[in-house]
Amino acid sequence: MNPAILAMLGRYQCVSARDYKNALKEVIQEIALLGLWRAKFFEHAAFYGGTALRILYGLDRFSQDIDFSLLKPQKSFTLQPYLKAVMTELASMGFTVDIEAGTRSTAIDSAFIKAGTKEHLLKIKTPGQIADKIHKDSLLTIKFEVDTDPPGGFQTQAKTLLQPIPFAVNAYQQPDLFAGKLHAVLQRKWKNRVKGRDYYDLVWYVAREIPVRLEHLEQRLRQSGAWGTEKLQLTDLLGLLREKFAALDVAAAKNDVSPFLKDPSAIELWSKDFFESLLPKLKSV
Repeated sequence: MNPAILAMLGRYQCVSARDYKNALKEVIQEIALLGLWRAKFFEHAAFYGGTALRILYGLDRFSQDIDFSLLKPQKSFTLQPYLKAVMTELASMGFTVDIEAGTRSTAIDSAFIKAGTKEHLLKIKTPGQIADKIHKDSLLTIKFEVDTDPPGGFQTQAKTLLQPIPFAVNAYQQPDLFAGKLHAVLQRKWKNRVKGRDYYDLVWYVAREIPVRLEHLEQRLRQSGAWGTEKLQLTDLLGLLREKFAALDVAAAKNDVSPFLKDPSAIELWSKDFFESLLPKLKSV
């Protein structure tokens, strides 16, 4: 394994198989970002979503997928020209992966990185007693998506990563990331289940007094048919969230997010009343 990768893995304190798999997945995500940077992908797109919050801003939970938004609508855009660059970058670092283009039926273009879980856990020197518990055919899968018809009203900034080499990505600013997360809380349709990761991230933003950019959230809500032509006010947002919290299945939310946390006690306090108590603390720009 490339020494740069071993240095990256030194950031993690892995104990369980889950720890090693989460660390491996995150390292692969960062190398994929490097490949996209080399291919000049970030001249056309910005990094956003939970993985952006984790890698760029220190969110204390792991994230599965890599999400991007074009800087302006371009329905003919395709990830295909960039997939080879990602595969080449991963191969140069010692990763043997397959990259498959996803089936496109909406404005979202997608692809999947697939790697043998056990093979790569052994490459990163996972203890044998842990790696031996992983089925030989188990696959580690990372999905990445690009929104080719993004709503407007967002701002971006360059963010530097130092490993495996110094490089930069174009990313949503934090108020716009928060807007995207609140849109997910309000509108995500996830096979009739609740995505507790959205609620965990919401708490993270509020705890750090990061404001939401209402203009961007308004355009996201309007694009998904959840808002009319009127200007979205903070009081409107608080009312929408209050309704959502009242209907929340808290136990299901906890079950969803717990595999991505190092410290499960971080969600012990969760209840409908807990989320309701966050509303006065929410700020906007």
